[in-house]
Amino acid sequence: MNRIRAIARNDLRLLRRDPAFLIIFTITPIAFMAFNESAIGAALGVRFPHAQVNGAAYVVPAATVIFSGFLVGNVGFGVFREHGWGTWERLRASPLTPNELMLGKSVVPILTISFQIAVLLTAGFVLFDLDVRGSMVAFVAVALALAVMNVALGFMLLSVCKSVIQLNALATAGAMLIGGLGGALTPVEFLPGWAQAIAPFTPAYWAMQGFREVTLKPGGMADVAVPLLVLAGFTAVFTVVAMVRFRVEDTKISWA
Repeated sequence: MNRIRAIARNDLRLLRRDPAFLIIFTITPIAFMAFNESAIGAALGVRFPHAQVNGAAYVVPAATVIFSGFLVGNVGFGVFREHGWGTWERLRASPLTPNELMLGKSVVPILTISFQIAVLLTAGFVLFDLDVRGSMVAFVAVALALAVMNVALGFMLLSVCKSVIQLNALATAGAMLIGGLGGALTPVEFLPGWAQAIAPFTPAYWAMQGFREVTLKPGGMADVAVPLLVLAGFTAVFTVVAMVRFRVEDTKISWA
C-alpha cells in the first residue's frame, strides 16, 4: 500500500501543478447546460407534456455523460507521460509489482472523474434547479457506475493504443460519438431510426436511461437495476480486454 500511495501522491502532485484540463472539462459542461437547458426543456415538453419537468432533468445528466467521457483518456495519459519522460523503465525496475504500478496509476484518474461528475451534478442542483423525482440513492448509484465504467474504458484504450495521439483521438471522438448515439446530445427518441437501433449498444445510452428513470420519472433502485447491470457488464468487458492486452513492457509513443 505504501508503494501504491507513493505513485498516487506523485500523480496528484503533477495534477495540482497543472489542473487546466480538469478545470476546462468541468467548467465547459456547465456552460453546455446553460446553453441547452431551454431548448431541451422545450423538447421535453413535447415528449412528456404532463410531466412538468424542466430542461435540467435531461441536460444535467447529458452533460455529465458526455464530458466525463473526455476524461477517459486521462487514465492512459499518465502512463504515456512516464514513457515520454523516460521514467517508466525506472518504475518497472523498482520493487513495484505490475499490479501495484497500475493500481497506483488508477487512483488519480478515478479521483478526477469522480470529482468532475460530483461537481457537474451539484451544479445541476444549485444553478439549474435539477429536481430528482425518484430515489436519490438510485441517482448516485448510476453516477458511480458511470465513473467506474469510464475508468475501465480508459484502461482498455490504454491497452490498445500505441501512441498518445491514438489515445487522444479515440477518447475525444469516442466521447462525442458514444454520447451522441446514447442520447446525451439529444433525446434518443429524436434520433434517426438507425441511430436508435444502435443506441442500446453504447454505455452512454444506459447511463442516460438510468438517470432518466429518476429525473424524468419517480424511479427507484428497481427501475435503474437494468441500466446498472448493463453498465457493470460494459465495465467487466473493458476490464477483461485491458487485462488481456496490456503489458507493462509494451513501448508507448508519447509524441505525434
